[in-house]
Amino acid sequence: MQPQSKNKSEKEPTCHLCNSFEHCVSGRSNNKIKNCPMIIFPEIEKQAREIYKKDEFIKRSVCEASIVEATGYIKWPRLKDTIEFAKGMEFKKLGLAFCVGLLSEAEQIAKILENYGFTVVSVCCKTGSVGKTSVGVPEEYTMISKTGYPIGTISCNPSAQALLMNEAETELNIIIGLCVGHDTIFTSLSKAPVTTLIAKDRSSPHNPAACLFNHYGKSFFASDLGEVKK
Repeated sequence: MQPQSKNKSEKEPTCHLCNSFEHCVSGRSNNKIKNCPMIIFPEIEKQAREIYKKDEFIKRSVCEASIVEATGYIKWPRLKDTIEFAKGMEFKKLGLAFCVGLLSEAEQIAKILENYGFTVVSVCCKTGSVGKTSVGVPEEYTMISKTGYPIGTISCNPSAQALLMNEAETELNIIIGLCVGHDTIFTSLSKAPVTTLIAKDRSSPHNPAACLFNHYGKSFFASDLGEVKK
């Protein structure tokens, strides 16, 4: 891979360094920085607007998502957001791609979705019983984790999860706790659009943001972020 040119990297957006609430959220670009995408790439911003005009599915998805956001803002959990979005899009068949470690959660979610009138298709991550060593995992990573927990010899199989959903012709697939990396494979192979309901984080109750803040005002990544002042 060729190294990026300095000129190109200087034009790539770094919106995390900008107070967006004072700029794009308020309807204006940030003229004080050199790489505001609204200034540097007006043709791309225009292209995105054209997509909303020409692609009815994308336009409707953005519209329905915004309606759900406005209606249930702060009041609704993400599961309710997902239900209302699926209803607004008139989806009938939903797929649950779930981690075997979240079987109980998947059962509860499926029951709730069915009570709302959806047909539910679910596929466990271990479907197909693919051996880990057959996909290149070294044997020492197939028995006991470094923290002492049994991991097993069967690999997660996001490819089969996606292909089975495609076969079932699901209209929206919902990720429930797939591993980082496995979720990307599932998403790339799924014909239906994909949303994540539960993002796996074994060190917290599946709340990835928990590592950024805690009761004492310090982050798991405090040494990377700098000490949080109270």
